[in-house]
Amino acid sequence: MRFFRKNKLVAPVMAAVVIFAAAGCAEEEKKPTFTGDTTKEPEYQTNLNEISPAAYSEVRGLNLEPGTYISIIGKDETTAFWKNVKKGAMQAAEDLNAELGYTGGDKIKVVYNAPSKSEDIDEQVNILDEELARYPDVIGIASIDEDACTVQFDLATANGIPVIALDSGNNYPGIQCTVKTDNQDAAKTGAYKLADAVEREGSVLLFAHDSKSETAKERTESFLKEIQENYPEVKVAETVYFDKMEELKKSIVEETQPELPEEERLSAIEKMTDEEVVLHYLEKHPEVRGIFGTNDLTTQFAVSVLREAEKGEDITVMGFDGGTEQIQALEEGEIDGLAVQNPFAIGYASVIAAARTVLQEGNEAIVTTGYTWVTRENVESESIQKMLY
Repeated sequence: MRFFRKNKLVAPVMAAVVIFAAAGCAEEEKKPTFTGDTTKEPEYQTNLNEISPAAYSEVRGLNLEPGTYISIIGKDETTAFWKNVKKGAMQAAEDLNAELGYTGGDKIKVVYNAPSKSEDIDEQVNILDEELARYPDVIGIASIDEDACTVQFDLATANGIPVIALDSGNNYPGIQCTVKTDNQDAAKTGAYKLADAVEREGSVLLFAHDSKSETAKERTESFLKEIQENYPEVKVAETVYFDKMEELKKSIVEETQPELPEEERLSAIEKMTDEEVVLHYLEKHPEVRGIFGTNDLTTQFAVSVLREAEKGEDITVMGFDGGTEQIQALEEGEIDGLAVQNPFAIGYASVIAAARTVLQEGNEAIVTTGYTWVTRENVESESIQKMLY
C-alpha cells in the first residue's frame, strides 16, 4: 500500500484532482479488479480446447434475443456418444444464459431430440417435421442420410429457418455450417495403427455403421485409401455395411445353400442373425488378422462376436469412440486402439454455430472438434480421461 503525506493544496489544484478522479471513475469501473485469485476453468474446458476455430468454444458476444429457440436433432438418444452431444449442447445453453443474464421465460431455449433407435431415418424425419412446426430460430441436425430431408430443408428455408449440420453433413446446398470430427484423418490414423498391429500383412475386415451418412462414407473411404496406398500387403477382405445386413443374409444363404426351396430359403434368411453374418465372413476369410469399426456400435459388435467365437486372441480390434463398454474392452485387452471423438464439443460448438447463424455473424463451412488415439498405455492419463464418455 502506498502512503501520501498530507500537504496543503491550493483550491484550484484540489478541484482539478477531484474532477480528474471523478472523470476516471467510470474507466476504473470498466476494468476487472485483480483479487489474487485465478479464474477457475470449467471441468469441460479440455473438451472445448479441441474446437477449431476457437471462436466456436466461446459464448461471449453472442447477444441473442430473449427466448431464442435452437433445435438440435441427433442420430439417437441412447448411446454414450449422443448423450454427450446432448450434454455439450445443454452446457452451451447454460453458459449462454449465464453470460446474457437471462432467466425464466427469457432463457435461450436449446432442445435436443433424436430417434429412440439408432440410425432410424424415418423417425429422424418425423422429428424434423415436428420441430419445423414449432418454428425454431435455427435447426442443427446430424443427418443419418446425407441426401435426405431436401423437402424439409426447402420448407425451412421458405420460413426463414436456417439449418446447420453436426457430426454428419448433408448435401443440401443451404447448410450454413458443419460441426464434426475430422473423419478422414481419424480413420487414416486407425488404418495405419491397425496395419502396424498386424505387422503390415494379411487381411482385415472393415465394419461400416452405414452406407448413407457422410460420417460413415468419409471414414470408410479414408480407411480404404490409406490401406490401399500405403500397405500393399494388407488386404481389406470385406467391408460389412451394417445397414445392409438383410441383403448380406440373403446373399449368404443363396451362396451357401443354393439348393433350398424358396420358402425354406426365406425362412433361413429370416432366422439368420447379424452375428452369424460376421461369423460367415470370418470363416470365409480365416486369414483375417484385424477388424476396424467405424463407430462405437460396430467396434463393440466386433468385440462381442469374437468373444463368443473365442477368437479374440487371434484378431486385433480397433475402431471409433470411447464409451464405457469400449474402454472396458480396451482395458481388458479385447480392443487395441480407439479413435476417441469429442461429442461434448460437437454439441457445444453446434449451439455456438446456431447462435452465430441467428445473429448473421457468419460461419466457417467446417468446424472440427478433435479426436485422440487411445490405447491401454495412455488411457489412465488425466488428459485422456477428460475426453472419455
